[in-house]
Amino acid sequence: MATPAQWIEGARPRTLPAAIAPVLVGTGAAAYLDGFVWWKALLALGVALALQIGVNYANDYSDGIRGTDENRVGPLRLVGSKVATPGQVKTAAFTCFGVGAVLGVILCATSNWWLLIAGAASLVGAWFYTGGKRPYGYRALGEVSVFVFFGLVAVLGTTYVQAETLHWTAVAGAVAIGSIACALLIANNLRDIPTDTVTGKRTLAVVLGAPRSRHLYATLIALAFILAAISALATPWTLLALIALPLAAKAVRTVVSDATGPALIPVLKATGLTELAYAVGLAVGLAIGS
Repeated sequence: MATPAQWIEGARPRTLPAAIAPVLVGTGAAAYLDGFVWWKALLALGVALALQIGVNYANDYSDGIRGTDENRVGPLRLVGSKVATPGQVKTAAFTCFGVGAVLGVILCATSNWWLLIAGAASLVGAWFYTGGKRPYGYRALGEVSVFVFFGLVAVLGTTYVQAETLHWTAVAGAVAIGSIACALLIANNLRDIPTDTVTGKRTLAVVLGAPRSRHLYATLIALAFILAAISALATPWTLLALIALPLAAKAVRTVVSDATGPALIPVLKATGLTELAYAVGLAVGLAIGS
């Protein structure tokens, strides 16, 4: 029986900035449009966190029953380490999905029902990332999903449910946050290239190889800061996102220095903190510049 601490670790807290950051940026963009609604922002945050934790448990379950996590390097996996049964972890995943769905329906009821389509697509994407007979996460499409759902959908959806309109700064923020979220996944998969190769999990990092994956990580991080500079055309306050630059630089240096295995574990934390600091700076900048 897994302990509460193990369940918390299995939820992968270091990935939660990927859920919080897009809601912050989307809310900042809504404030820029004079459309900030605090309780809708909180509902959107609840949806994002529930889906992120749900997909983490779903990945733990799916990778665990396939044996992908048996010899991995990195934080605890509940099924792979046999501290929880596959059924328990699957139940935890669907419970989180259920919470996210309920909150999403409430949010849609207060804004626009067509958003249910985006919500349903997010749930399907969350499960089939590593679930089902042909998981797309095993076919080098994980980064595409992360960019779409934890970048475009999360940021633009958060903006729209509050302001009921969009602006190009929201799009720039969505692309930037999606890029950093992709970099976070690349760092994770870069670390796991040896074990993923053996188990047949063809992530983008496995397909590209370590050198090109390292270059892609650095490019995605750089793109986010370039977009913050471009957004300064709307308001110079978006340059507050540059507060994340020291964290990002440290993570990039580690990745491009040919670090492998356990040496890449701190990069996950650094990248997550980079995304969160970037989002705070950009959101505050957009709100001030409204």
